[in-house]
Amino acid sequence: MTETIRDVTFGLMRELGLTTVFGNPGSTEETFLKDFPADFRYVQTIQEASAVAAADGYAQATGAPAIVNVHTAAGVSNAMSNIMTAAMNQTPLIVTAGNQTRDMLLMEPWLSNVQPAELPKPWVKWSYEPVRAEDVPAALMRAYAEAVQAPAGPVFLSIPLDDWDAPATGSNPVARTVATRVGPDPARLAEFAEVLNTAKDPALIFGAAVARGRGWDQAVALVEKIGVHVYAAPASEQAPFPEDHPLYVGGLPFAIGPLSQKLDGHDAAIVIGAPVFRYYPYVAGDYLPEGLRLLHVTDDPAQAARAPVGDSLIGDAVLTIEALTELVTTRPHRAVDKQPHLLAPHGPGAPACSSDERMGADELFTTLRAATPPETVVVSESPSNLGEFHAAWPIVRPDSYYTFASGSLGWNLPAAVGFALAERDSGRNRPVLAIIGDGSMQYSVQGLYTAARLELPILYVIPCNDEYAILKSFADLEQTPGVPGLDIPGLDVVSIARGYGCHAERAETGEQVRAAVAAAADRPGPTLLAVPIQAKVPPLL
Repeated sequence: MTETIRDVTFGLMRELGLTTVFGNPGSTEETFLKDFPADFRYVQTIQEASAVAAADGYAQATGAPAIVNVHTAAGVSNAMSNIMTAAMNQTPLIVTAGNQTRDMLLMEPWLSNVQPAELPKPWVKWSYEPVRAEDVPAALMRAYAEAVQAPAGPVFLSIPLDDWDAPATGSNPVARTVATRVGPDPARLAEFAEVLNTAKDPALIFGAAVARGRGWDQAVALVEKIGVHVYAAPASEQAPFPEDHPLYVGGLPFAIGPLSQKLDGHDAAIVIGAPVFRYYPYVAGDYLPEGLRLLHVTDDPAQAARAPVGDSLIGDAVLTIEALTELVTTRPHRAVDKQPHLLAPHGPGAPACSSDERMGADELFTTLRAATPPETVVVSESPSNLGEFHAAWPIVRPDSYYTFASGSLGWNLPAAVGFALAERDSGRNRPVLAIIGDGSMQYSVQGLYTAARLELPILYVIPCNDEYAILKSFADLEQTPGVPGLDIPGLDVVSIARGYGCHAERAETGEQVRAAVAAAADRPGPTLLAVPIQAKVPPLL
């Protein structure tokens, strides 16, 4: 019996370890999903952005690429915000979508993807619709290779719905492995080491690529050899360094002028595994303080090219750290003054109303930290109280804190599904705590359905301040009074969560929070805990 394109492609997916498919089915995808193999798992979400974010969390937690199947142009459009986030997270995803029957493509029928290769750009590394059905398996192999090679990221394949039943008459593609790490140039590396060795007061600035490369131990070894200040790069999506280390001084602000001021006094600094720099909002100033020479290590040539300052070295963050450790000179350790809010670029704001009897965000996060196990994985999307969170919750374990690199809301809630599923699959079974603002929660609330259906023991904590507080901060900075739509009263997040099948309740005191956390730990499925907190307009810098 002649093999079909589906037979060959699913065989290749098995060899590549792509047997979990995240998706939301559509009419043009049903031919791909027909007679779904028993040894594959389909993780159903009910909106495409949730499918991409869940796959993103799963891929980050497992360290392996994940595959997503969404609907044609409409589904890809729904997914775009989290495809952007996956690109900035540097998560290897293979995003696939159907297209209409080849016999009708010329007429641009209803629900066709008219320009399939163009639609997901610029947020995919490679985008393609095979010219022939016979090319589909080979295109999948190329997509895999593109996704995992540095810098990792999402890719996109559009596949007309009639391709899957076509006979596989050509030669079948061979599953192959590809390199995922880039070694640094030895001569350039020696130059960088010399700069650090001769500087009077150098600094190290680590980014999320150190965490993605499982490089905390290597980073600590370098720091302890040269004994200098360690900063986290602005708006890091993972904690790149243990925040209880005596040489760690906290996160850099993500605006030009304040960042330059923060580095004043250093005569050299090296950024490893982050952009130079992630800026927002615009605050004028010099990029660097006078007298500071900046070095930049990244595995992304485009990231190096667009940096406004700094001499670059293309290389894997952790490989470069290991090589630098061999080349740098041992120094005595420096005394440091830690910032109290650690990874956050700013501290807590003042309450908008001093008579508000609600819990403060600081009290909520302190209570949560004390009530949860030390190995808890935190997935964070509550931008208006980052200062309070990081002050209460230093990240002292690797792979235990994740947020979104893009700033595009709607990633966290379904991403927690991916992280929790990976914890179950791996047998680690660490608790997953997702902290999401009541406004942020609305962007991809459908992820609660998947969490409930899979009985994932995720604790969703929703600090409810009834406003877009972070936007009020921007209104202050941008001097734009009277902006409408910044208050969002009347959200009943408990009822919403119950409607998706989650256990949900409201807690108003520390004692109630502690009791709810303890009960959630013994519950097989997800729990959503809504906690009213004081309204604050947080500082941005």
